[in-house]
Amino acid sequence: MVEEVQSVYTDLNNSNAKTLAHLDYETQKIRAGKATPSMLQSVMVEYYGNPTPITQVANISAPDARTLVVQPWERPLLPEIAKGIINSNLGFAPSNNGEQLIITIPPLTEERRKEMVKKAKAEGEHAKVGIRNNRKDALDMIKMLKSDGLSEDAVKDAETKIQTITNNFIAKVDDLIVAKEKDIMTI
Repeated sequence: MVEEVQSVYTDLNNSNAKTLAHLDYETQKIRAGKATPSMLQSVMVEYYGNPTPITQVANISAPDARTLVVQPWERPLLPEIAKGIINSNLGFAPSNNGEQLIITIPPLTEERRKEMVKKAKAEGEHAKVGIRNNRKDALDMIKMLKSDGLSEDAVKDAETKIQTITNNFIAKVDDLIVAKEKDIMTI
């Protein structure tokens, strides 16, 4: 029985770590005023009739803190990539020089910074919901083990440990969001 309980803890930790990694990935897409290629990661481009991630049809670089350069692998894709960037609602207006797209990142206004903070906090809440769902799954596993003969004391200890693990991961989510908020609000 002890191995099964340890397996529940391991599964919970792994699931929560994946949730935290996803949160980190999502918050990296929220720009803090500095140009990074990951800002365009969610952009989809129409490529021979199929929506394709921009990273599969072009090279994206950030030559300086205020500029992104999108170099398509096929020159005829320039208008499609520009359309994909505009349709992604990131607030960017790419300029086409015939060879590549140049995107100048405008400085964030106070209002836009607050919107970005709201978005980051919403991502944090999604992560917390995921962690709580992981906790529920772990507690359900413990209840199944209880019906298989796990003692009452072991069940109580397991529930306490599961809650401790959950609290630790929720604290990590809060720390990550506070750091992102500070990053966004810093001019």
